[in-house]
Amino acid sequence: MEQTCARAVAIGLPAVAFTDHADYITDAPELDLDGYLERLQRCRDKFPDLQILSGVELGEPHWHFAAAAKLLEAGQFDRVLGSLHGLPLGQQMAEMPALYEQRPAADVVRAYLAEIPRLIEGFDGFSVLAHLDYPLRYWPSEAGPFDPGAFQEELREVLRILAGSGRVLEINTSRALSPEITSWWYEEGGTAVSFGSDAHDPASIAHRFTEAAAMAEAIGFRPGRHLCDYWPRLGSS
Repeated sequence: MEQTCARAVAIGLPAVAFTDHADYITDAPELDLDGYLERLQRCRDKFPDLQILSGVELGEPHWHFAAAAKLLEAGQFDRVLGSLHGLPLGQQMAEMPALYEQRPAADVVRAYLAEIPRLIEGFDGFSVLAHLDYPLRYWPSEAGPFDPGAFQEELREVLRILAGSGRVLEINTSRALSPEITSWWYEEGGTAVSFGSDAHDPASIAHRFTEAAAMAEAIGFRPGRHLCDYWPRLGSS
């Protein structure tokens, strides 16, 4: 955390949010909330001029409602993301690489997009939907280039439901940006976007943020108070 904060100061970021993972379908260790909050406060003390937000990324919270709600009550996070990393495969849960090995690539994406509305409607404790394009990270090369237009109907349905819930779409900058999805989000009534670099090392913080900002502004969103803040659409309060 301290190295990330130092990097944020060095590149001129006014704020940073640490959204550690709380996953329930993987073998990842349980989030050490006390340790996380202790490290966060240490960073706030060391970097008083940097706004440091607490946060968490909840994986599949609609399947683990009680555990996710308990964590949010204990953590009182500044920013909460909701995300989906896997789907049922037989009697177990599987993440994207295993799913692509077992099913046609297009079927995996459509199943993923069909589950997202259940996530949105099944857990109201998060304000930002993270990495909607998550399946693209593992899209198999043998399936050919990924074409967002082939899934436009499904994506627009997800975006309509998300907009209707009053929540925010994340523009995840860890991979090449998808202007089509952001544009459809605007057209379906999305009120704001949030930038997330999904950085797992200090060097990656704010990666492609300038590019993402230019894309969002060209589509119709306007800058928030800070680059990492929500960007409302033009005309929104």
